[in-house]
Amino acid sequence: MINHIDLSTVLRRTVCDLYSDLVTRPTGAAVRDGIEKQLSELGDRSLTVIDFSHVGLLDYSCADEIVAKLLMRYAEASAPRDAYFLFRGVSDSHLDAIETVLERHNLAIVAQAEDGTVVLVGTVDDPERRAWEAMSRLGRAMAVDLAREADIAPEQVERVIGALCRRRLAMELDGGYVVVGAVT
Repeated sequence: MINHIDLSTVLRRTVCDLYSDLVTRPTGAAVRDGIEKQLSELGDRSLTVIDFSHVGLLDYSCADEIVAKLLMRYAEASAPRDAYFLFRGVSDSHLDAIETVLERHNLAIVAQAEDGTVVLVGTVDDPERRAWEAMSRLGRAMAVDLAREADIAPEQVERVIGALCRRRLAMELDGGYVVVGAVT
């Protein structure tokens, strides 16, 4: 199931309908709580588009509360559900804050560019990046295909794919693997 969350709508509903800027840690925490409430109404597995298109400013504390803490919660083994996230409408000014918090927490996201292509943003190691890019080129792929396409040893590819899935950058689908956002 694909879910769409417009952050400016969540902001207006949870904090204040007078502005569209995501600033201050309490604002970020309130917006993240609003997102998590929407996620709790979904099934056991979901892909959620987090849309920044109508957000003006995004400061570091809000990026930390919304992006980093959301990712960390759902990357845990004890996560309440199997949730994946695609970040859309992320402007260059948003990226400054987002990249900073991603690097601080050793996290990465999948962002969708205006032309619909998906890109990795944040911290990933070289084998993870190669496997993710190969998966992006191939579409749904089997581990053996990813090992060959990404030039990763067959005995290492499962570990790399597992890391991408735990980090919410890729998902298992019908016995193969796809990048988050490949099907939106």
